[in-house]
Amino acid sequence: MKTRISNILKIIPLLLAALLLTSCQKPLPKSVKTRQSKETVTFFFHGYGSSINAEKHMAEAARKAGKTNEVLTATVGWGGSVKLRGKIQDKPKNPVILVGFQDNDNPDYHRDGWYAYKAVKTVQKKLGFEKMNLVGHSMGNMAICYMIMDDGGKKSFPVIEKQVSIAGHYNGIKGYSANSNSPLTASGKPEHMDGTYKDLLYLRQVYPKGVAVLNIYGDTGNGSDERVYNNSSRSLKYLLVNAKSYQELRIKGKGGQHSQLHENARVDRALQKFLWN
Repeated sequence: MKTRISNILKIIPLLLAALLLTSCQKPLPKSVKTRQSKETVTFFFHGYGSSINAEKHMAEAARKAGKTNEVLTATVGWGGSVKLRGKIQDKPKNPVILVGFQDNDNPDYHRDGWYAYKAVKTVQKKLGFEKMNLVGHSMGNMAICYMIMDDGGKKSFPVIEKQVSIAGHYNGIKGYSANSNSPLTASGKPEHMDGTYKDLLYLRQVYPKGVAVLNIYGDTGNGSDERVYNNSSRSLKYLLVNAKSYQELRIKGKGGQHSQLHENARVDRALQKFLWN
């Protein structure tokens, strides 16, 4: 009996070792990062005094059209902290991130660009993506541009595949800048530049190559969307000398009003075709 018990005790450590080895050989469950690393994430940035609510119509239209199955929200606090909310899909399709700034009326575009950068890096850390699309409305475009100028050269900054500008005011805002309706040359350069536009000239040096750009602006009948002159919106062309491609879309009539552009079905279709054709 003692011999039998002794033999059993000798076998037990061998069995435990075998079980441990087997468990170590089992494939580990894929992390969110691994699942989504091949996906191109699309970020939406709202305008001055606005919020994520201004982005929801476009995102919902994309979801209904079957272009995306994942819409998350990223809220950036005053100190740069980011809260990410929403369900992460096991099999994501064109993930969309709606970014909101708590400090939503800050005219310091460098600060706005930093908020945008904090949102991008937080989401990148969570989802592990390497490529992104950027969509901005009004001041959201300035956040995008200043993020590229201030932070685009940093290590592991995601590759930008496509950028969509909606109602951009690159050479100033109607009623606030004497140069905002300045005539443009054939290259898109304003004959008279707003102070901010002079800062944005740095984009000509640092804007990444290989980005496809769609510039959407509204015309309610007087060469403006009631808040931004078309010439100010269209002056983006001169800044993006390194872009892979550049195209414009003018939305005429009531639907081209500044705040209506992000609620416009034609804009929805143009976005979907351009981003996820």
